[in-house]
Amino acid sequence: MRFDNLYSHDFARLAVGLPLCRVADPVFNAEHTISLLKQAAADDVAVMAFPELGLSAYSCDDLFHQRALLDGCEAALAAVLAASAALPTVAVVGMPLRVEQRLFNCAVVLQRGRILGVVPKTFLPNYGEFYEARQFSSGEEATVATVSLLGQQVPFGSRQIFTAEDLPLLRLHVEICEDVWTPIPPSSFAALAGATVLVNLSASNVVIGKAGYRRQLVSQQSARCLAAYVYSSAGAGESTTDLAWDGQALICENGELLVESERFQRRSQLVTADVDLERLARERMRQTSFGQSVRLHAAQLAAFRHVDFRLDLDRDKPLALRRRVERFPYVPADPGRRDERCQEVYNIQVQGLTQRLASSGVHKLVVGISGGLDSTQALIVAARAMDALGLPRTNIIGVTMPGFATGERTREQARRLMAAVGCEAREIDIRPSCTQMLKDIGHPHSDAKPVYDVTFENVQAGERTSHLFRLANLEGGMVLGTGDLSELALGWCTYGVGDHMSHYNVNASVPKTLIQHLVRWVAERGLLGAGTDTQVLLDILDTEISPELVPGSLQSTQATVGAYALQDFNLFSTLRYGYAPAKIAFLAQHAWHDTYALAEIKRVLRIFVQRFFKGSQFKRSCVPNAPKVGSGGSLSPRGDWRAPSDSEAAVWLADLDRIPDEHA
Repeated sequence: MRFDNLYSHDFARLAVGLPLCRVADPVFNAEHTISLLKQAAADDVAVMAFPELGLSAYSCDDLFHQRALLDGCEAALAAVLAASAALPTVAVVGMPLRVEQRLFNCAVVLQRGRILGVVPKTFLPNYGEFYEARQFSSGEEATVATVSLLGQQVPFGSRQIFTAEDLPLLRLHVEICEDVWTPIPPSSFAALAGATVLVNLSASNVVIGKAGYRRQLVSQQSARCLAAYVYSSAGAGESTTDLAWDGQALICENGELLVESERFQRRSQLVTADVDLERLARERMRQTSFGQSVRLHAAQLAAFRHVDFRLDLDRDKPLALRRRVERFPYVPADPGRRDERCQEVYNIQVQGLTQRLASSGVHKLVVGISGGLDSTQALIVAARAMDALGLPRTNIIGVTMPGFATGERTREQARRLMAAVGCEAREIDIRPSCTQMLKDIGHPHSDAKPVYDVTFENVQAGERTSHLFRLANLEGGMVLGTGDLSELALGWCTYGVGDHMSHYNVNASVPKTLIQHLVRWVAERGLLGAGTDTQVLLDILDTEISPELVPGSLQSTQATVGAYALQDFNLFSTLRYGYAPAKIAFLAQHAWHDTYALAEIKRVLRIFVQRFFKGSQFKRSCVPNAPKVGSGGSLSPRGDWRAPSDSEAAVWLADLDRIPDEHA
């Protein structure tokens, strides 16, 4: 299997075909169905859905009881079946079918000249403009479980799941139109029985507002079932005697709309989407309520039959992912949603902090201000919290603490920031106390030797935190932590008496890339307050991220731990979805191919794997209280992440070695 083939990473390309049709003309309808099926197979599609009763057209009314039409539909199915003989794509086509002197509205699942199964419609609408009970019987009335069709003995019934042996996470269930409009759709039970891809063959005429409702219906069913949902509907060619048709096709994944057809088109359409089957399986494992539902409905689930097939798709060729992968998974790309996200993050952070202040009876905050991003975000939250509590911002004591390598730029930015916020501003030079500490422990620096090791760095970090805590004692205040989620994931913090510790940390589940957007959002909207210096926020954003602990060195953080853009991508993929390194790299290469070479993606991912799984958990096991901000997770042992401090990274590193150094 090639690394650059989407099927190697448990994706599946799904499709909906909306062929032109003619009412009661099965030959014409079969020709257009076959044409789209061949296009889909050439595009490496695994499963393709067509409209309800597509071989006859949905709007035949009482013509469905004419033998000539029914015979013609079976002949049309034979043509489609023959055309499928050399094609790996599983096709789901709609047709009327006679079974035991009854007529059923059916979906026929076929592949490579084999009919895998026939699924009859369960719920027949017989209200408003619908009269299906006039022509058809419900699948629940069937008296047989197998039918003879085109010389094959075929499973018949609504409780069937079709599983790809060579892509076992692809498990297919089919329902028809009205089935999904009911309080408990058949697909709900199918999902509990293991189906990951739910297909709906629909006709569904259009009226004002119906397209939006369908979109919500399909999206919500995919979300409730933790599944992909593939929805087709009838379009051009259906009879407009009393109705109109818009040809709406939808593919959703766990509540997210991946693709939608162009409505009201007088041409055939093929729409595709690549769905992440592993993501669906992971969500089902993670949400224990899904498993509880399986146990609750065990009796109904026992009735499902399982039909196996093989896709035999070519995995030894490049097959790029056709799917939007967010570069910044913690930050919405859409400006409107990004504004909502920023406002919501601040609301959560402020609510958490105001509650902690109110419950503790503490009215003062002590914040270390470095002139960098994280302390800027914490100070903005602190200011908003004071505003919300009706307390003066001077109840915030901002302290900048220059050390041996503090630059004039960040020092000045810290001063400007505190002035802009309107807090009490103090400055403590930590070099004398650090010098004493280095002398006390016998560090070479005390003999004027230029030894700038981790001890030299951590003495400065520890002195800053020690000053903040003792100042908080003196002032009756609370030390507000500033460290972010990205640093905690990488262990980029000084344990215990360092930036690891505080009384309360508002940034602990906010990643670096999101903090950058939050600070920019405040700057662009002038939200610090009227007449304040918002340019300082932009200057801070343009400053190199650095701990500034080693004299004479720029000491770029990202040069050491890797680009935060990639590390936040790695963190989200690991924490939210549990992906293995090879899949993370595949997704990162898709999202960042024009910025980072695959070799660099692999290098940064190796840093992440080693630091996250092997060396940093002991710091995360005892973090201060902090509000969880996003669904991307937190690393608190009281929240999303519980892990042993002495685990190994071997299995992740072994998977990482599957990643090629260069993209083929």
